[in-house]
Amino acid sequence: MIEALIPELDKALRAVFVPASSHRPMPGMDLPEGELNESEKRHVAALMRVNHCGEICAQALYQGQALGSSDPAVRQELEQAAWEETEHLNWTETRIAELGGRKSIFNPLWYAGSLAIGVVAGKCGDNWSLGFLAETERQVESHLAGHLARLPAQDRKSSEVLEQMKADEMRHAETATRFGARELPGPVKLAMKLSSKLMTRLSYVA
Repeated sequence: MIEALIPELDKALRAVFVPASSHRPMPGMDLPEGELNESEKRHVAALMRVNHCGEICAQALYQGQALGSSDPAVRQELEQAAWEETEHLNWTETRIAELGGRKSIFNPLWYAGSLAIGVVAGKCGDNWSLGFLAETERQVESHLAGHLARLPAQDRKSSEVLEQMKADEMRHAETATRFGARELPGPVKLAMKLSSKLMTRLSYVA
């Protein structure tokens, strides 16, 4: 039992405290830095901090869901989605640093809460777990679209990052649906949106 938990603890510590890696090149890395004033830099860094927190949550959710899944194919899909979210962590971390910002002090809290939710979702059965994944990705896609609209027009580097993340989230939702995701009840979707708003507001400032 303890031996089985060690790899999961390692994943948690790496997600929260260790700089993430990426196999794919960071989107927009070859673009010149846009001319942003200090206020714009702080704003974009805060948006990227929020997105970084979202990826921390995604890591934990998928880890928890994979732990609870009984289907090897579903578990593999969850692990693949988690790997791509690790790339998103790398991209948002890098952009935060480029803008002179910092990551959220609440990341360990977000991770722990999301891991618990993921385990519960996984225990509800693979179709419900996939439904949770699909709805999460749809809400993240909408959230990213909102952030794209709030970016300064000259910040093409951040825009490229968010556009690629949005495309990846859309694909994750489509894959979950293809594997048999069930539609979540309205109250569950609402609870997810409310918790996301709380995380967004806190992470934007800290």
